[in-house]
Amino acid sequence: MRITYDPEANAAYITLSEQQGGVVTHTISEDINIDVYANGALHGIELLNANEQLAPDGGDLLVQNLVTGQEVRLKLKAA
Repeated sequence: MRITYDPEANAAYITLSEQQGGVVTHTISEDINIDVYANGALHGIELLNANEQLAPDGGDLLVQNLVTGQEVRLKLKAA
């Protein structure tokens, strides 16, 4: 899995699969799109207005490994 964030576009993308082939984008809501392969497998999730979805309290995005306890905090674009 890979997560990318573009602060200028305020968009994040969660890549779940690196399969080859085309994907079809489905709009789930105003701020969420999903990309699905023809076989039904999920390629990724696009989050528009990402800072509101990933850090709704205006704080940092916290990524935490629940096994090791390691944490990484990322500052997202201010609203």
